[in-house]
Amino acid sequence: MNNLITEDGYKKLKSEFERLTSQRPEVIKSISVARAQGDLSENAEYHAAKERQKFLEEKISQIGERLSSVRIIKRSQINADKVSFGTTVLLYDIDNDSEITYRIVGQDESDPKKGMISITSPIGKALIGRSEEDEVEIRIPSGIKHFEIEKITV
Repeated sequence: MNNLITEDGYKKLKSEFERLTSQRPEVIKSISVARAQGDLSENAEYHAAKERQKFLEEKISQIGERLSSVRIIKRSQINADKVSFGTTVLLYDIDNDSEITYRIVGQDESDPKKGMISITSPIGKALIGRSEEDEVEIRIPSGIKHFEIEKITV
């Protein structure tokens, strides 16, 4: 399940990959300019440019590996009968008498502040396979939370 991604998530990841690869010529040019300044052993600009290149290449490699190994789940493949990857879940927080909405996504897309939680997170794991009106007890780092699933949508 670690390699699942939504279509939107794939597009964002691919866009980030393209953005980073487009920076290569600029980094190579900055290395070239710094190299032309002479003695490389004491050339801070050269070392900074080389570090930037190393970081950039590592990031490009990581994202490239993720892109080649992910399985894209299209909206048409998602069923809202039960909580599953790609569904959006409206929860009633029994403890706080409030509602919260989460979309169940892959690790690459997870952003809890935006309501996007990973399928491998404690909340994601506890919700998978559940249906509307189910009550769920979830152990999270700050304690135990009690929710009722109000609505599941795609």
